[in-house]
Amino acid sequence: MFRRIKTAFAAALAAGLTLGSGLTLGAGGAAAETAWPLRNITIIVPYSAGGATDILARKVAEGLTTILGKTVIVDNRPGAGATLGTTLAANAKPDGYTLFLGQVSSHGIAPNLYTTLKYDPVKSFVPIVYLDAIPNILVVNKNLPVNTVDELIAYAKANPDKLNYASSGIGASTHLSGEMFKAKTGIQMTHIPFPGSAQAITSVIGGQTQLMFDNMPSAYQYVLSGDLKALAITTLQRSPLAPNIPTVAEAAKSVDLSTFEATSWFGLFAPAGTPKEVVARVNAATNELLKKPEMIKFLHDSGAVVGGGTPEELARHVDAELAKWKGVIDQAGVPKQ
Repeated sequence: MFRRIKTAFAAALAAGLTLGSGLTLGAGGAAAETAWPLRNITIIVPYSAGGATDILARKVAEGLTTILGKTVIVDNRPGAGATLGTTLAANAKPDGYTLFLGQVSSHGIAPNLYTTLKYDPVKSFVPIVYLDAIPNILVVNKNLPVNTVDELIAYAKANPDKLNYASSGIGASTHLSGEMFKAKTGIQMTHIPFPGSAQAITSVIGGQTQLMFDNMPSAYQYVLSGDLKALAITTLQRSPLAPNIPTVAEAAKSVDLSTFEATSWFGLFAPAGTPKEVVARVNAATNELLKKPEMIKFLHDSGAVVGGGTPEELARHVDAELAKWKGVIDQAGVPKQ
């Protein structure tokens, strides 16, 4: 009898015996995980704590913690124009316990701007789900004699040397939005980069520059206070935060801007090689989270358009963003770094 028990146990070890602890004994008695997640999950954010990207990541982490039943931790890894944290995520172990909050910079602009990147936006990552898109808002100095996009275009053409537009730095979405606007309308404007959005928007309010395509959460407060005039937003849909402000596509009548779109978008990714089952689980959990009223309110309050969808849809979005920003950067002659 004892010999038969030993033989059966040995056979179970060889085939893999599932134990009550949630582990499997594989061949040779090695333990392997059979369920995910069994421990905490980390979301790498390539920006400092306290910014818009970090705030979004923490809200997503909070929601996924509840849905997945394991703590989701935010790990801030800023530096090198967000490429430091992105590279770290790309090289992380693809076991499902490291996720990455990608955005327009990491998966749209930086690959077209930096020549020494140590990651590939397509090959180094597995797309999981599109989270949301925050529009830029086209704001002008309150004393500039324009109130619509068409009036701005007409003014620029009549005064080709008078318009300076501010940005938060070379290669930022606030910069490239302006370059795309120039290319599509044929107007002339001089780009004036600043160290950050706060300094840039202050220059527009003070009249040192005349306009800016700023991120909506930081600029809209000055629209409400009357310090700036808002002409349009840069998503293809109106923002739930300010539904009275038209999109650039809607506002332009004198020129075709129907495809004009420049957003600070966000998506969840994982290192290449992450198991498909994990990707599917995170996708399902995040789509569930994005449908919750409190999450929708959180995103709407920041001016965002709520995302969701399949990994394949996020992959197609990345491809489109890479192509779009390559065209803008090349046409504008933005120096590669």
